[in-house]
Amino acid sequence: MDKIKKGKKKILYIDMDNVLVDFSSGLKRISKEDRVKYKGKFDEVPGIFNLMDPLPNAIESYHELSKIFNTYVLSTAPWENISAWSDKIKWVHTYLPDKAYKRLILSHHKDLLRGDYLIDDRKKNGAQDFKGELILFGSEDFPDWETVVSYLKEKE
Repeated sequence: MDKIKKGKKKILYIDMDNVLVDFSSGLKRISKEDRVKYKGKFDEVPGIFNLMDPLPNAIESYHELSKIFNTYVLSTAPWENISAWSDKIKWVHTYLPDKAYKRLILSHHKDLLRGDYLIDDRKKNGAQDFKGELILFGSEDFPDWETVVSYLKEKE
């Protein structure tokens, strides 16, 4: 998509887990029993996605990027964890109530969405086949929000 198209903003998708959201902060808040019961599949712990904190600078970066881009939260919710779907909505209501209002997309097929950029920490769930540019959060090139925002501001 070309920015020249009558001033339209480019489309940016931002993943939740380990991009906007600190998954490990939720792990610290679950019971010892759940740690044993869900070992190796912590994303299936009921309610875990509502226990997580934002990653450092994630909320501020989302606000900053949403001024430049048509920005959406694009996440995958574990199929076996029914509460994950509503917990992710609650998280967005809590931390991005205005900027991400009705801008949460939950999909196991991120490659089906049209857009210019996808910030994700993994190449799974279609991210590797996304037709725009995949920005691999936490990688050597994009280790944190500061580098991601700086890079995307140059692309504006």
